[in-house]
Amino acid sequence: MTTTAPGNHSWIKLSSVLAIAIAVIVLAHCADWWTLHHLAMPRFQESDLGRMFRIVGFIPLWICIAIAIVLTSDETSSLRARMRRGVLVLSSAIVGGMVAEVAKILIRRERPSDGIDHYVFRPWGDDALYSGGFGLPSSHVLVAFVGVAMLGYLYPRARILWFVLGAGCAFSRIAAGAHFLSDVVVAAVLGYAVATTLWWFSSVRRAKIAATSANAVPTSAVSPK
Repeated sequence: MTTTAPGNHSWIKLSSVLAIAIAVIVLAHCADWWTLHHLAMPRFQESDLGRMFRIVGFIPLWICIAIAIVLTSDETSSLRARMRRGVLVLSSAIVGGMVAEVAKILIRRERPSDGIDHYVFRPWGDDALYSGGFGLPSSHVLVAFVGVAMLGYLYPRARILWFVLGAGCAFSRIAAGAHFLSDVVVAAVLGYAVATTLWWFSSVRRAKIAATSANAVPTSAVSPK
């Protein structure tokens, strides 16, 4: 009977996740034009529900959520713990927004346009560092998914609700005709990846702090020579 080393198991799991993500992105590209012509719902975008979903990708909303997390008091969490959670949520949204803008500038694929049935990429010589008009990835969806993914790590009991909000934000951008399906799928994948990376770093840091505290010898326990 053979066993798999923990390190190898982690790499196998990561490779599987990457393969699934790539497959989903490829399938999304195959469905771009169908969704663009069949899922456009301008009236939904202008409805209260559509506006609610879109604002999930609005960074100031995540500032409010982070502040609310810090100010919410209960008997089981200290101010320090609430500060950590609030900082994680806010930093996730900010980092997600930055990743979206950098990715747009690097990929340079423009948003859908009426009468154009192919992807359009802006040349580097045309406003090289300006991201306006780019659609891949959707910044709203990336911010939304990095935020809801972090909330999923912090408050797993409501994880389904968080991801419904993220999916709603993605649909609102397609319904508005502002993005291809692949724009929002890539954004969702990147958002989840950013949140997972930040959560991992936070967990490693807390584990190191806990180990250091456990190994520290109290001064009062050391007898004088």
